[in-house]
Amino acid sequence: MTWSVMIFKLSEGMLESVKIFTLTLLFSLPLGLFVAFGRMSKNLLLRNFVRLYISIMRGTPLILQLMVIYFGPFYIFNITLSSGYRFYAVIIGFVINYAAYFAEIYRGGIESMPVGQYEAAKVLGYSKAQTFIRIILPQVIKRILPSITNEVITLIKDTALAFAISYAEMFTVAKAIAAAQTNMTAFIIAGIFYYVFNLIVDFIMGWIEKKLSYYR
Repeated sequence: MTWSVMIFKLSEGMLESVKIFTLTLLFSLPLGLFVAFGRMSKNLLLRNFVRLYISIMRGTPLILQLMVIYFGPFYIFNITLSSGYRFYAVIIGFVINYAAYFAEIYRGGIESMPVGQYEAAKVLGYSKAQTFIRIILPQVIKRILPSITNEVITLIKDTALAFAISYAEMFTVAKAIAAAQTNMTAFIIAGIFYYVFNLIVDFIMGWIEKKLSYYR
């Protein structure tokens, strides 16, 4: 395999990894906020259901969750799905997994806010929704951003777990090329990609943290 062919194949895998990363963040960040609301709900049944969901997502390996989502419909319900379902299984698995982690980060940030802020907003005539969106949420985002950054960086590396259901992202392509060529070149290139991707994300998140800093 020539260098140009190898780079082309790895570039295709890289685009798939970026797609997994982007779609996971796009759906899991807002979903995590709704899950956090469920976790803090006064409804005992809803609160315990969400707690169980979070416990399962955090207590079992993501690779296992991907396999259950992909193979489950066939083995459990005897439903045969098209090969295109592989992509949807990857996105569903990553989204529901990361939403659980983001939910706990959101919950920690929301519960850390002083009760006095809610009371002051009520005196000023703010509704509960206005209080949360205009006063609480901006402060929560600033507080939880370092934790969110850690999860985002972990997500970049976790995209490689899509290989468990044979989805052709960066690591899967690199593994196939390395096996065909019997050398480590493809793995080295893949490692550089993950590292550079992490540096870019870390820089962007650091820039956002500075922008949100109250002390400048």
